Amino acid sequence: MAWNDSGNGKDPWKRDGEEPTDLDEIVRNWQKRFSRILGGGGGRGAGGSGGGYFLIVLLLIAWGVTGFYRVDEAERGVEQRFGAYTVTTVPGLHWHIPYPVEVVDKVNIQEVRDSKFRTEMLTTDQAYVYIDMTVQYRRSDPVKYLFEVEDPETILGNITESALRGVVGTSSLELLIGERREQITSRTMEELQQTLEEYGAGITVTSINLETVDYPASVQEAVDDTQKALNDARRYQLEAETFANDIVPRARGTGERALQDAEAYRQKVIADAEGRSSRFLALLAEYQRAPRVTRDRLYIEAIEEVYRNSNKVIVDSDSSGNLMYLPLDQLAKQGSGISGSTGQGRSATAPVRTTAADEEATSEASRERRVRE
Repeated sequence: MAWNDSGNGKDPWKRDGEEPTDLDEIVRNWQKRFSRILGGGGGRGAGGSGGGYFLIVLLLIAWGVTGFYRVDEAERGVEQRFGAYTVTTVPGLHWHIPYPVEVVDKVNIQEVRDSKFRTEMLTTDQAYVYIDMTVQYRRSDPVKYLFEVEDPETILGNITESALRGVVGTSSLELLIGERREQITSRTMEELQQTLEEYGAGITVTSINLETVDYPASVQEAVDDTQKALNDARRYQLEAETFANDIVPRARGTGERALQDAEAYRQKVIADAEGRSSRFLALLAEYQRAPRVTRDRLYIEAIEEVYRNSNKVIVDSDSSGNLMYLPLDQLAKQGSGISGSTGQGRSATAPVRTTAADEEATSEASRERRVRE
């Protein structure tokens, strides 16, 4: 709608029956009215002055009311006068000098906030690893949080990355993926909290949730080949250990048995030698007491041993008759084979016949031995 089209056909800038009023004149009229209210009028100065004071008081009261503030149970109020810290207020209703003299920042010290962190970094064995984690923290000291560092959340992210690189950079990828995965959070949290305290950031880390520790997608194929090779090497190692656990005890048992057999043989040889030595010494004592008898006895025992183990047949030629024509030696061998096949362990020999000269020599030796005894 145009300025002169008011719906009732009247001009909004002029009164009824009058000419249109100039805009500058309207502004001057309003300035005069404000001047009279603030005490700038001529004859009505006393009333205008009172109204001005009243307005100033109302404005001061309204300004003072803006200084009231309430602090919740989980919050702390930090009052600042011209930007300088003055006092920390506890939960409840408080008042401060209104803006711009004093301001209040409310900090929730019980709220647990999350800070997402994702990065890719190198391990100590030059492997590439991708890490996705969430850091949970509280603003435990509101004064330090507001005044000690600028942009605490950014500082928290930088310190988290530094602490994480300190942990990952000193560990191999195999340990991070397997055995030491759970140690990443504890070590990172310890170093992170220590650095935050040195900075005086007023932040307390409550927990670190490690969501992903894995190889980047760009190197996944190469990592799979490497992991397969590691698994094969581990399997071969286990097979070698199994073989070693089987063969080494058996070798040790065989060696121990050989040592025991050698020790038994040594003891046997020593005992046999000592027995022979004892017999020789006993025989020597007997020989020193009766040399001839001892010689005869040794001779007879030797002849007896020779005859016992010999397959020769000795007969008396004078009284043998037809026995000289018999194959006595072959009969003795056949008799020995038959006895051996039956398992009786006896060797069959033909009867031994001595000559008259042998019998006479033997009788003579026996008589001499009885005489000496």
